[in-house]
Order: sequence, then structure tokens, then C-alpha cells
Amino acid sequence: MRYSSLDAFLETGKAALAKGPLAIVIAEDGVEVASTLAHHLRIGFLRVILLADPSLELDALSPQVDRIDHDTLAENAAVDAVNHIQSAAPGIWFYYCFNAEYLFHPFCETRNIREAMSFHIEERREAMLSYVVDLYAEDLTAHPNAVSLTSAHLDRSGYYALGRPDPANHNHPKERQLDFFGGLRWRFEEHVPPARRKIDRIAFFKAKPGVVLRPDFTFSEEEYNTYACPWHHNITTAVASFRTAKALKTNAGSRFEISTFRWHNSVPFQWGSQQLMDLGLMEPGQWF
Repeated sequence: MRYSSLDAFLETGKAALAKGPLAIVIAEDGVEVASTLAHHLRIGFLRVILLADPSLELDALSPQVDRIDHDTLAENAAVDAVNHIQSAAPGIWFYYCFNAEYLFHPFCETRNIREAMSFHIEERREAMLSYVVDLYAEDLTAHPNAVSLTSAHLDRSGYYALGRPDPANHNHPKERQLDFFGGLRWRFEEHVPPARRKIDRIAFFKAKPGVVLRPDFTFSEEEYNTYACPWHHNITTAVASFRTAKALKTNAGSRFEISTFRWHNSVPFQWGSQQLMDLGLMEPGQWF
């Protein structure tokens, strides 16, 4: 169903928020919107909420997709929209991403996202860390916007983490929190503002009154931002994303400076969870 605004959706379509997990997809343009929606329904989300500019023309959508007309390019549009929606549905699990981004969880070939969520809840966790793994087309001449599902590549190395300083504690590292870096944002950092170079995102979480998503994709409740509980490792997920590659080949400041994203550590993306776990980009925790 289509709604003219977020407020209209929350007034007349709130029944869609009754049961999770739910995915929120923010379409910043028309690239791979259909494949993004189909992927997240396929891995087990009960419904997908699509935020898109009113002028964006899309093919017929699945009955499980609710489209909301929204200015997705406004400042903090994604964060504000996610907060607006999740505040109306306390207790529901949400995931959010942008178009041309695809969530992977451990063993997603045989277990759906609802099973992963249930296990995470059993471990008394209310949020799940995601690494945003940059994808890029092998040939930028054939794919000028850097997006190709059939020839997608990723970096097999070059990822690292730094302790996250706590301003309230003399900038000592926060407990069980790290800032993660790597991928295209690391290799082409001269084209990426410092505040946007991190690749970690708390993308899957349980809505709770008073807990809000912040512009750096962390939450106001610090436990939501931890990569694991105190006693052992937990599940993490990976968001395979063309978003950075697309931006670098769209923005005027970097478009003509980059002829290829490939380097000696580029490998084809296999569109499965095992490769991501083997590369250390996703953690199965205690889930076997």
C-alpha cells in the first residue's frame, strides 16, 4: 500500500507494525530498489517499509511492502524516519538500510532472519552490530554507477578496528565498543568526510521508548552499541552495500578521479554467508 507521508502511514497503516521483524528501506535513488526489497523479504522479514521520493517510479510492489512518500535526501532523513517509525512500535524488532544494500546473517542459506533474531533474544540482546561491507562492480566502464549484481566484488582484507573513545571518561575506550574501518571508505578516504568513514552500523534493533538512533548510526543507549555481551561473542551481521561505490562514482569531486575500484585484494562476492564469516566480516557467536 502507498502512503502520502510518514504521519499518514502511522495514522492509517500502523497495523503493519504489529509484528516484527520489519525492514525499513530508504531509497535514495532508483538503483536496485526492487532487488533490495526482494532480498529482505526472501531472508524472512515479515514486511518491508519503503521510503522513497514521490517522483520515483517503481514496478508493482509486493503486498508485503508499504511505500511511503518521503524526501529521502533531506539532512538526517534516514535517521529521523527510522526514529519516527520505531517510536510508534515499542517492542518490535527493526532493521534499516538503503537501496542497493543487502543484509546477510550467519547461515542465512538455511536459517531465516527470524530465527537469528530469536536466538539473539535468548542471549538477552536487544541490538545487533552490522559491518557495512562495500561492494563494487568489476568494470566501471560497463557499469558507470559501480553497481552490478552479477560482477560484484569486495575487499578481502584491509579492515581494522579502533577503541571508541568515551568523552565522559577522559576519552578512555568504551566497554565492548569499537569503531570499524575498511573497504572503499578506507582506500579512498580523501573523498570521504572523517565522520562517515566508519563501517559499523547498529542496523538491527528492538524498539524501546526513549532509545533513539543517532546520526552516526549508533543509539542513545550504550548497550545497544556493543559488539558482544560481557560473557561471550554474539551474532553479528553484514550489510553488503553498493552505497559507497555508487556515491564515489556519482559525486563530482570523486567521479573522474576513480577509474576502477579493483586492487590486489579484490575478490568476487559470492552472495553467501560463509565467505563473509571466513573473511571475519560476520560473527556466528554461539549459534551453530
